[in-house]
Amino acid sequence: MRLTTAVGFVLCAPGSALAHEGPHAFVYGPSAWDVATLIGLFAAAGLYLWGGRRIRMAGGRVRLVERVSFWAGWAALVAAVAPWMDRAASLRLSSHMVQHELMMLVGAPLLMAGRPIVPWLWAFPPRVRQRMGAGLGSPVVHPLWMWLTAPVVAWTLHGAAVWVWHLPVLYEAAVESEAVHALQHATFVGTAALFWWGLVYGRYGRAAYGASALFVFTTMVHTGVLGAYFALSSRPFYGVYQDRAAVAGVDATIDQQLAGLYMWIPAGLILTAFGLSLLVAWLAESERRAEADKRMAALAPLE
Repeated sequence: MRLTTAVGFVLCAPGSALAHEGPHAFVYGPSAWDVATLIGLFAAAGLYLWGGRRIRMAGGRVRLVERVSFWAGWAALVAAVAPWMDRAASLRLSSHMVQHELMMLVGAPLLMAGRPIVPWLWAFPPRVRQRMGAGLGSPVVHPLWMWLTAPVVAWTLHGAAVWVWHLPVLYEAAVESEAVHALQHATFVGTAALFWWGLVYGRYGRAAYGASALFVFTTMVHTGVLGAYFALSSRPFYGVYQDRAAVAGVDATIDQQLAGLYMWIPAGLILTAFGLSLLVAWLAESERRAEADKRMAALAPLE
């Protein structure tokens, strides 16, 4: 069976740039979009470092767990858009799937858990920081942010982005056009950031982690269905990858099945871990509230 040989594939593409003739001819090289993305990520890292330093100088601090979370998420995003990964993604659907999962299931949630907005604001001079803070809290921006990060809205937007971008016409356009590819990645990361922020800090944060876990598990189900569709496929869905897989010396169908396995199993395990973590947090929060209620009842005067 073809699927059993998929585990023998190597994630990384060959180191040299490849070119071939045909309708999908290409020569790989980092695009202006790739360079701009990396510059933006390193700028975000610099602002975070400088903002954290200024917070410490003012007598405050950024919690260790938030710092670790931010840098782990940042490193995952850098790895996802690094030239070697982007080159691999241009040749193999399985590598492209790994790239997307790094962005949506590792980079975005860890970055959001790191609460980077405050350190970023503190990187600017006081007057600029105050104006930016006022802008974020304005009657237009704040309600819009609250609406976008409402779990039902964010879950819908993120789920729609995942399914719509995997339509052959859009996925092939993203592979063949760097501008469309950049839009695809921005949509994936942006909706994932809204989704994870809404679950951890939004309307269902802390007070209802159980509801947040439900959104995570339903995400695991619908992305698992999509992954299974790819993993159990018997023919390539994307003509562009059928051509490029031949250049890379791999079987397009097996590569597609491997891509589906990545979305179905490892991604499902990551989502399961996040969901269970939220359930544990929900139970711990319930216990803390129960203990607090007992203490209040004990202190209440007898009637």
